[in-house]
Amino acid sequence: MSDTLKIAQALIRRPSVTPDDQACQDLIAEQLLPHGFTPESMNYGEVRNLWLRRGTQGPLFVFAGHTDVVPTGPEEQWAYPPFSGDVIDGMLHGRGAADMKGSLAAMVTACQRFVQAHPNHPGSIALLLTSDEEGPAVDGTVRVIDALSARNEMIDWCVVGEPTSSERLGDTVKNGRRGSLGGTLTVRGIQGHVAYPHLADNPIHRLSRIVSELCATHWDDGNEYFPATTFQVSNIEGGTGATNVVPGDAQAKFNLRFCPDSSASSLEERIESACKRHADSFQIDWSPLGLPYQTLPGSLLSAVEDSLKEITGHPPRLSTDGGTSDGRFIAPTGAQVVELGPLNRTIHQVDEVVNADDLDTLSDVYEKVLDRILK
Repeated sequence: MSDTLKIAQALIRRPSVTPDDQACQDLIAEQLLPHGFTPESMNYGEVRNLWLRRGTQGPLFVFAGHTDVVPTGPEEQWAYPPFSGDVIDGMLHGRGAADMKGSLAAMVTACQRFVQAHPNHPGSIALLLTSDEEGPAVDGTVRVIDALSARNEMIDWCVVGEPTSSERLGDTVKNGRRGSLGGTLTVRGIQGHVAYPHLADNPIHRLSRIVSELCATHWDDGNEYFPATTFQVSNIEGGTGATNVVPGDAQAKFNLRFCPDSSASSLEERIESACKRHADSFQIDWSPLGLPYQTLPGSLLSAVEDSLKEITGHPPRLSTDGGTSDGRFIAPTGAQVVELGPLNRTIHQVDEVVNADDLDTLSDVYEKVLDRILK
């Protein structure tokens, strides 16, 4: 069994559901301490963050990732216990196998081998880890970046270990992401008896008209680099529980993944205008904004593409689709950011799984990227 697989198993066996790190970061620090990495904890509230750096000079290359995982859902539906880290027929099973404890293990062993081969490498290497990526993402990577920026510790290149591959390892890398704009819309009406609707004002009816309009809205066309903006409602809540009562308010949680062709402010204005057309009284509580980013061709993209070609034999496809990642907090500092990780087919699902051999290959690719960047 490879070192990468052993570390991945050890991480999976710690049920680190957001924001509980379950000492995963301690395990990673223990692996890298003998190789000259200095750990620095940056904890905020319940969130644990770890900055592990080797070297004091620039340029600075960073692996970024998260130790937290989403809840398992009904454990009885899993073929194997979600925190067992079982390897069956070459497949590593467990919550976080693909998203993203497998990537973290690959980062660790890549760094170990690179430092052993190049103990006097130029520049610095660091790992930025958080236990708040799958959650609100308020006290995680964004807080670490603020702290680093305040002391003028600037990242030049960053590889985020999000699971980006679709059909085979390395077939897709993310060189950008759409922005994320979300919130909770509360529509207020007048509570009353369903038999006397003229004495009530049904907020569910008003909310449904708002949602219908927003779902039918054409926001933009996207561009050659980014898919078009999309709007989705994730939760709707309303009613008193009684069948004969018109409720006094109703809520909807929504999210837009937006292309840079649409600004966040313009999207907010369009949403508020739709609400005004259908509701006399409403409130929108906006969630923290995630801005879109894009890394253009340069030294990091070249290093990633060339490393994948060498190790896997196939060039990757560049993509900006999918969800958000903590890369959105790192890119605004001026860093080149690329996301590369294992297959994403089972992430957040029951029976999350990843090919064990893919993790060894991913570790080799990460090491090659270090070879090309820190020459």
